[in-house]
Amino acid sequence: MAHEECGNKTVVTTFLLLEFGNIPEMQSFLFLLFLVIYVVTVICNILIFVLVVADWHLHKPMYFFLCSLSCLETCYSSTILPRMLSNFLTGDKSISVGSCITQFYFFGSLAVTESFLLSVMSYDRYLAVCKPFHYGVVMNSTYCLQLVAWSWIGGFLVMSISCFLISQHAFCGPKFIDHFFCDFTAMIKLACCDTSLTEMLVFILSSVCALPPFLLTLVSYMYIITTVLRMSSTTGTQKAFSTCFSHLMVITVFYGSLIIVYILPKTRTLKALNKFFSVFYTLVTPLLNPLIYSLRNREVKDALSKVIKKCEYFLKVRKF
Repeated sequence: MAHEECGNKTVVTTFLLLEFGNIPEMQSFLFLLFLVIYVVTVICNILIFVLVVADWHLHKPMYFFLCSLSCLETCYSSTILPRMLSNFLTGDKSISVGSCITQFYFFGSLAVTESFLLSVMSYDRYLAVCKPFHYGVVMNSTYCLQLVAWSWIGGFLVMSISCFLISQHAFCGPKFIDHFFCDFTAMIKLACCDTSLTEMLVFILSSVCALPPFLLTLVSYMYIITTVLRMSSTTGTQKAFSTCFSHLMVITVFYGSLIIVYILPKTRTLKALNKFFSVFYTLVTPLLNPLIYSLRNREVKDALSKVIKKCEYFLKVRKF
């Protein structure tokens, strides 16, 4: 390892991720658990992407947003899980400082993009349910593309600022990161010099990227639920309310865990649970989003059923 001097401190160029500890009997179980989560997440999200692209019945604004979300979740999971699975197999938990910042950059960019995109999707549902006569005019293809494009641009722009600030710091020992990926709160503790300005700016950026989208999403669903409760059809009301509730549950898990980790004051209890809450926004929501948003949707189910029937027919023809 190369060393440099930062005052009277030694600068480290490699970190060691402690992940979930080093209990041998747990490693196989954790490897299988995270492998299943990753495989299911990727398969479900790719399936939704293919269905939306292939079936012209799904060429609507809502499914365009779902398609973008599925693409995002596939990339999002792939920034953390493949390396973590590799670490379980090889036992090598070292990562260079540059690779660590790069991982945080892509993970953070996609997390911020998801925050923006979920609020865009809630706004889309608000217009569809509460302003149906304006929906077709407002949610045209150009506007939908702009909303998605700015969500992605905003996410990567915000993280460019954050990672630039982090990269200005040198990192000293200890070189251990008590986390399963390169997270800001874990990395910044290892910086040699004063980090108060960087922490304050990242806190402001985190607040701007999480709180307003979360509040917009909550307000949108409050209006949706109010409109749904006015429906005359009891069956339709129950179905719509069930859908809204499941959406709110996933949204609360995602935004809530982000707010706890990055925005709330770091009490001793929250510091101890930091890794636990990180699991929700890094591993759980990419798995739940395709199941809750898409695979419970009737039109998506119909599209999937058509694909399955075509595959069965093709297999029968091949046999003959």
